[in-house]
Amino acid sequence: MAWPMLVVAGLLEVVWAFAMKQSEGFTRLWPTIIMAVAMVASFALLALSMRSLPLGTAYTVWTGIGAVGAFLVGITFLGEGVSATRLIAAALIVAGLALMKLSSTA
Repeated sequence: MAWPMLVVAGLLEVVWAFAMKQSEGFTRLWPTIIMAVAMVASFALLALSMRSLPLGTAYTVWTGIGAVGAFLVGITFLGEGVSATRLIAAALIVAGLALMKLSSTA
């Protein structure tokens, strides 16, 4: 159950990062509320997954999902630039996440 919780925690990290951007420096109420709720839920699920996953594995996967997810959301919804170099960098992060999963004993 730790891995599904960790994946959801990582996806919630993407939600709170996007909501933080939409909050415009915490000046917009609803994006700020969404950010806070998603952040608390993300941290809670990360903490629960760490009951059985090693710290390094859990934290790396959580931040990796958040980083690649925020990268994709930025491109898809915010019109951020995409280049071969940025895509290769994201692919390397995903490859690292796959290796972390394969190397995990939990």
